[in-house]
Amino acid sequence: MSELEKSLAWTNIPVPEVLRQLPFSQQQQILSWAETLVSHKTDGFEELYNAIGMIVKYIPNFVVIPLMVDHIKPRIAAGVCGKMGVDQAVGYANDLPIEYFNEVSLHLEAPVMAQILEKMKKNSAEKFILSELKNRLDRMLDIAQHLDKRMLEIVAKHVTLPENEEELLNHPHKPVFDKIRALQ
Repeated sequence: MSELEKSLAWTNIPVPEVLRQLPFSQQQQILSWAETLVSHKTDGFEELYNAIGMIVKYIPNFVVIPLMVDHIKPRIAAGVCGKMGVDQAVGYANDLPIEYFNEVSLHLEAPVMAQILEKMKKNSAEKFILSELKNRLDRMLDIAQHLDKRMLEIVAKHVTLPENEEELLNHPHKPVFDKIRALQ
């Protein structure tokens, strides 16, 4: 992966081919400009996430969840989740529709998602794991690297690992594959 791709990986948007053709110094200038632009456009978001997190503490989940699903984009919900803390986030995660929760989870760091899954109700966590294994295997494996044994056993129960040992040797998820194999 090029330096340009690494710098823009957080966007989950492919790097335009025209940027790849530019010399390294020009790519760096564009990256610097993009970072400044994003910083300018998102100024105040952290405070907004904190404020929303504080407000929803005092509103019952059965009121917040339908509003969240209908009116808050998953990226914003993830930002709020990151500010409210794992325990409060788990309260919402257990009750969110799986499709919405999956989208929110894409915007949370893998270690945070692992903490949330470990505290969720087993049935809700297992639904999430099954969905991610089916639709975003690499993402689930990223999260699985941080799971405790109890949650990793659920992953091990449902995942099919590559059988070719050579394929596993250089795989970026080899450490988690080894943990899963030990549980199967």
